[in-house]
Amino acid sequence: MKALQYREIGAAPEVVTVPDPEPGPGQVLLKVTAAGVCHSDIAVMEWPAEGFPYELPLTLGHEGVGTVAALGAGVTGLAEGDAVAVYGPWGCGTCAKCAEGKENYCLRAGDLGILPPGLGAPGSMAEYMLVDDPRHLVPIDGLDPVATVPLTDAGLTPYHAIKRSLPKLVPGSTAVVIGTGGLGHVAIQLLRAMTAARVIALDVSEDKLALARTVGAHEAVLSDAQAAAKVRELTGGLGAQAVFDFVGVEPTVKTAGAVAAVEADVTIVGIGGAGLPVGFGHLPFEVSVSAPYWGSRGELFEVLDLARAGAVSVHTETFSLDEAPLAYERLHAGKINGRAVILPNG
Repeated sequence: MKALQYREIGAAPEVVTVPDPEPGPGQVLLKVTAAGVCHSDIAVMEWPAEGFPYELPLTLGHEGVGTVAALGAGVTGLAEGDAVAVYGPWGCGTCAKCAEGKENYCLRAGDLGILPPGLGAPGSMAEYMLVDDPRHLVPIDGLDPVATVPLTDAGLTPYHAIKRSLPKLVPGSTAVVIGTGGLGHVAIQLLRAMTAARVIALDVSEDKLALARTVGAHEAVLSDAQAAAKVRELTGGLGAQAVFDFVGVEPTVKTAGAVAAVEADVTIVGIGGAGLPVGFGHLPFEVSVSAPYWGSRGELFEVLDLARAGAVSVHTETFSLDEAPLAYERLHAGKINGRAVILPNG
């Protein structure tokens, strides 16, 4: 079968031919219908050789939707042809966090060498992929695969972040979304669907600000040196009750702290690597700063239910598997408006 692999440190990903996988006991083989392209993949491919965390070659893709092609021994509850989405942050299934469905916070995954597909384990950018356990598959029940696949990360991750701050997003409150690309434009829709908050979107790209307005942002502000002052002005000097930074670089994190209101939540979702100082005098009183990771299995069901209700959709651009390296080039250049989706069997 064909697969898109990162094969050499610092090199571009390549479409190669690899052996067809076969499901072992307890595993499920999927014929991949759609695979999502994510900035996290670029972060992996920019990682220097020193300390690189994964074995190469690595089949990319941690967002996947497909149909069940074969079942390993002992698998029940699924049938060939079932259309499913892959829950990506695999855990051990037995620790206290996994028992809550929070496999994204599995306490034993590191010790056991359990890695997500596309982020250590073979991913979804292939004609077929192996899923380690049927519990990591969620029925899509009639949803469009292309529209659904980004929801497994670009939907689930902002949903998890926003859900934590719902008590603060009451009528009259303000939420700020920094970075309105793949995850950010979904976050705006989720905020509009789940809260009564006014949503202010920040981005450096006028195209992405236009997308932000289209999907429901009340205000769209250019993310520059004056952005924090503009947000303060829009909020009567009070700032925002919740700030979601989907970039995570030094300038955006600084802006996030500068626009936070007293008792606000600042959530750094982006993996740019910057941090925000916390301590008396650094931020307004009782501001809470967190850096969440992905979301729970139960939350993925909730995200897909929102999609079925028409409350959230993802702006997508599609590419064939042979065009996948081009999709990454375009994403790296900031030329993907929304989310890129690969069609391995399209």
